[in-house]
Amino acid sequence: MAPDSQTPLAWSLVIPVKVLAQAKTRLTGIAPERRSRLALAMAADTVAAALQADTVAAVLVVTDDPEVRELTAALGAVVLPDAPGAGLNEALGYGAAYARQRWPARGLGGLAGDLPAMRPAELTAALGAAAELGVAFVADADGTGTALYAAVPGAAFRPRFGRASRRRHLDGGAREIGGVALEGLRRDVDTVDDLRAAAAIGLGPRTAAELTSRAD
Repeated sequence: MAPDSQTPLAWSLVIPVKVLAQAKTRLTGIAPERRSRLALAMAADTVAAALQADTVAAVLVVTDDPEVRELTAALGAVVLPDAPGAGLNEALGYGAAYARQRWPARGLGGLAGDLPAMRPAELTAALGAAAELGVAFVADADGTGTALYAAVPGAAFRPRFGRASRRRHLDGGAREIGGVALEGLRRDVDTVDDLRAAAAIGLGPRTAAELTSRAD
């Protein structure tokens, strides 16, 4: 059931982040150390933007990477170990269970950790739509994956991130969020072309600084 429209629903968002040494291997042509630094910068920009969204009450980062843990905690995130160690959806479920136990009246969201062009207002708009729809998601820019999955209080939280996740979320009964401008929220970064597309939208400060340092 959607919440009372007079009171915006508050949300807890879970963002899983891989160990940096294993991250962004599809950014071909970039040295492994630089890929790790770029992955860290993108994760930090994503967390910072999420924390600034009007209806986001908490961001939970699920990670086993010490650098990610230190930086995102300093930004204000709740950092949890990746106790399941079994993949993206399991990490999301673990963080969501923690959040639901502590804050049962909030909605739950799962957010990709590589959205360096996301704006807080976009996330606020998407979560507002999700509050009306019950269980909803935002597809990625390619139209096959997922950038955001969200469920209101009382609804089952069953994220299906991964290959062909848009279709799997639809098949699972989630409703797709459309009709609002979410260009930065949709632009996850896996490849160099994705990074260029995100840069054309406008990167967060940490990702932009890392790219500038690479050019020096």
